[in-house]
Amino acid sequence: MKPTDLFPGGYYSSEELRAAGIGAVGENVRFHRTLNVFRLEHIFVGSNVVIDAYTSLIASGEIRIGSNVHIGSYCHLSGGEGIELMDFCGVSQGTRIYSRSDDFTGQALTGPTLPSRFRKIEAGRVILERHVIVGANSVILPHVTIGEGSAIGALSLVNRSLPSWGVFAGVPTRKIKDRSRQLLDLEAAYRNDFKS
Repeated sequence: MKPTDLFPGGYYSSEELRAAGIGAVGENVRFHRTLNVFRLEHIFVGSNVVIDAYTSLIASGEIRIGSNVHIGSYCHLSGGEGIELMDFCGVSQGTRIYSRSDDFTGQALTGPTLPSRFRKIEAGRVILERHVIVGANSVILPHVTIGEGSAIGALSLVNRSLPSWGVFAGVPTRKIKDRSRQLLDLEAAYRNDFKS
């Protein structure tokens, strides 16, 4: 037995993902070989994207990932109602993004083993706009849009949409301060490098 049999490593390339039937994929995309994927054909990815080890992409609805996006290890994206991560987003290790969730109030039964008439599901697309960054082990619930440039602190719960260019943290999240827009100048410089 080789060590790689016990400890698989490496990444699938854009070419391998195309051959496997991904919905769409740009260039310089790397999905770790330990990735857990459901419905690869519902996943659409831009260029310059890295998804690290032991992450799950559950694309029973569409999962759309822009360009220059990083998703850390052990994340879980449950995209039944759709998830979109726009360009320059970062999702840190252990983060969970849910586009569907059971009602926990006790007014309905919970769990996928029950008929839908006994359940109450909160469902809605989740959108992380450009330059959103999410700290490790955060949870984002259904029907949430996080505005451009906002940052979410580690261990946060995002249960409502958040405006652009803020720093948010807590359970549930609250605004801590404004976030600098200087990174937009850096984005422009980055894009100019490729025009030269």
